[in-house]
Amino acid sequence: MKTIFYALMRLNLQLFAEAGNVVNATGNYVNAYTGATTEFDNVNTMNGELKTFYDTELLENARVELFYAQFAKKQTLPKRHGKTVEWRKWNTFAKATKLQEGVIPTGQKFGMSYKTGSIDQYGTYAAVSDTLELRAYDDVILGATEEMGASAAETQETLIRDALLVNTNVLYCDNITLADGTVAGTPTSPAAMEASATVMSLFTPDMVAKAVTIMKKNRVPTINGKYYAVIHPSVAYDLRKSKEWIEAHKYAKPDEIFNGEIGELHNCRFIENVFAPILGGDTYKNKAGGVTYATYMFGKDAFGIIDPEGGALEMIVKDKSQVGGPLNQFSTIGYKFETNGATILYSERTLRIMSCSSYSATDETN
Repeated sequence: MKTIFYALMRLNLQLFAEAGNVVNATGNYVNAYTGATTEFDNVNTMNGELKTFYDTELLENARVELFYAQFAKKQTLPKRHGKTVEWRKWNTFAKATKLQEGVIPTGQKFGMSYKTGSIDQYGTYAAVSDTLELRAYDDVILGATEEMGASAAETQETLIRDALLVNTNVLYCDNITLADGTVAGTPTSPAAMEASATVMSLFTPDMVAKAVTIMKKNRVPTINGKYYAVIHPSVAYDLRKSKEWIEAHKYAKPDEIFNGEIGELHNCRFIENVFAPILGGDTYKNKAGGVTYATYMFGKDAFGIIDPEGGALEMIVKDKSQVGGPLNQFSTIGYKFETNGATILYSERTLRIMSCSSYSATDETN
């Protein structure tokens, strides 16, 4: 019996600690395994939590709402059915031709095409020391949980947004002479898009009309009778200054159906989203070297996302008595989810409208 007892005593109980190498402590970050410390930087610090006097109401962090997912065609993925989903559609037939008496016409081929999407798992967590949890003025665990929720929403939104960026159905906004509103040129790539003090590739009401016309000519079905566009606030700023927008919204305020709606123009309703793509680098920078913006316009069932059974967003909070090592020294707060495998189902039903804005020289890519 003594032999068994001594064997148990030799177990390294710290191996059961799951906080990783970063524990948020009162003065700095602590490595849960080695004890090494790293100082807080000017952005990430807990000093405000331990000061004698402080404003009792912390500024509320901006929260990301899920804008893109509300337009997706959702497909359930049951448990134990792999990681891939297949969306199938019938091929269409051509119009009938005039028959010749007694002559059998050539038949048409019938078939099916499909698109596939797959899921992966994402997640993150933070560890909070028992001292910080005990001595901080605010409820640290609750605060961390709220911020993890914001992080999860932002991650899911960005994954869908970036999956749509590969679509090749693109419209470049005209370069407009700012002094008189005349068209100075029609770019065919980001490098040709103007963003100077005199000429700019602007998302104007005329470009909205052109985009809607493209959707109609491609026979893209609407969503509740309208097309929808997700637009960055910097682009919306220029659009909302136009005379046509002002006149359209002077007396009318359409009921909001989806999150973030700001108005309607030319049968398209606009949704403002700070995470609409701001693009740069060698591929997407404008002629002046600044950023460009992508506004997505959607028709019905333009893209699909996967709803994985059992893999939805899960918030995970573990008390220090569960994961805090042999001395209950830290708690953890985190989340995980399986990605939605966003997949473009109909290329013509998602139109990416590229433009610059008054903020192209100062906005940063996202």
